[in-house]
Amino acid sequence: MSQPRTAVSRPVIAIAGLGIESSTFSPARTAAPAFHPQRGDEVLGRYPFLAPGQPLREAAEWHGALVGKALPGGTVTAGAFAELADDLIERLTATPRLDGLWFDIHGAMTVEGLDDAESVLLGWIREAVGPDVIVSTSMDLHGNVSRELVHRSDLITCYRMAPHEDHMETKERAARNLVRLLATGAPRPVKAWVPVPVLLAGEQTSTRLEPAKSVYAAVDEVEVAEGVVDAAIWVGYAWADEPRNRAAVVVTGPSEPAVTAGAERLARGFWDARREFAFVAPTGSLDECLDDALAAPATARPYFISDSGDNPTAGGAGDVTWGLHRVLARPEFTSPDGPTVIYASVPGPAAVDAAVRAGVGATVTVTAGAEVDDRHAGPVTLTGVVHAVKHGDRDAGTEVVIRVGGVHAILTRLRKPYHHEHDFTDLDLDPRAADLVIVKIGYLEPELFDMAAGWKLALTPGGVDQDLLRLGHHRIRRPMFPFDADMPDPDLTARVVPPSNEPLTGRDE
Repeated sequence: MSQPRTAVSRPVIAIAGLGIESSTFSPARTAAPAFHPQRGDEVLGRYPFLAPGQPLREAAEWHGALVGKALPGGTVTAGAFAELADDLIERLTATPRLDGLWFDIHGAMTVEGLDDAESVLLGWIREAVGPDVIVSTSMDLHGNVSRELVHRSDLITCYRMAPHEDHMETKERAARNLVRLLATGAPRPVKAWVPVPVLLAGEQTSTRLEPAKSVYAAVDEVEVAEGVVDAAIWVGYAWADEPRNRAAVVVTGPSEPAVTAGAERLARGFWDARREFAFVAPTGSLDECLDDALAAPATARPYFISDSGDNPTAGGAGDVTWGLHRVLARPEFTSPDGPTVIYASVPGPAAVDAAVRAGVGATVTVTAGAEVDDRHAGPVTLTGVVHAVKHGDRDAGTEVVIRVGGVHAILTRLRKPYHHEHDFTDLDLDPRAADLVIVKIGYLEPELFDMAAGWKLALTPGGVDQDLLRLGHHRIRRPMFPFDADMPDPDLTARVVPPSNEPLTGRDE
């Protein structure tokens, strides 16, 4: 049983973490610079609620160690992980004696040669800061939660919305819960963990729609129960193949009966709804989606199509050319009198350089894509007019638009997600006036969702293929829904995980 601790009026808290979604089904690899690591006071600047003068900032003495967040991508190289982890640990070791640590991660990072990388990293952190430091972990709901990660954390929570409109609210909750626990000197919370053998794509579990809307609404109801501090449901990350990949529930608080009852209620709700989850939009092959877009009335435009298999914000390599090949093969799109089409996007450094040299208004022939993931199509060659050039994007570096008939293809030096209206208008493109906008994305982010008059999700190939059954998982724990659609009901009894300063016996389940 966890023992009372000494209350700390103004605790000393460090912030550390590495975050990325890593698709093990993509040939891409992620290096250290992709994390854009921030250190020291830079870390505090990431969080508006820790700005000078904010109550939470004044409630503790905050020290930024290292926080790095990468665009979702491929497996992280062992060298990159070691480099960043060593830097992080060195900075933690150099900080004053700590009362608490906020571990700000995503939860779906795969590292070469490692399973459960975030738990491994937290284990190294524990060795550096000692067993008395209280750790609060914040995560994406598409992260994975092993028993080891729960054990090494004292508090743990995740987003409750997909799309993640509550991401900053969740981080603030994790920090606030940590400060409150340190300030009161209360014992370490009881942690009730339930692994749920379901693995679904995020596009099937958006909280905009039922059943996820109601499943997640129950989180608020459990959290307000007496004896509960926090409640969380993780969908898990579908495009990695590790034993930890599955849904999970954790409820924390001072009362073991309350947290176990709450965790079991949430786990049963998720399991019972498993067959009701469906894609957030009508689906089809890309050709079917293109046909529907062409047939759509003017009131359904702009018509959006999600080219979902190579979504860079789910872990796709971003340079699969299969979709753009299909678009350019349609003469109705490449005709000068054809509908206005925007395609975002394909990386091609050499193509970008050639377009920049030629300048806006010039006609160029360039080749791009398939430098990383060429399993589905080779590089794509375009002859068209340079419509726009933009330098200095955080992700893309440089972007260009090549117009081929009615198709405005965005090419980038490095891969980039297109989530906001300004991503297009900065390139002299008007998505609201376009007939068709094709984006490498899954569910539409809020600005695009509000803009779309029509929308379909194309089931296209890539490292984050929405057809999970054809990807080839072989390391996940079985049985698992939907891979074993008729599996028996699992054991959804809450597992009480020991406090972080007590040993964890047995193996993860």
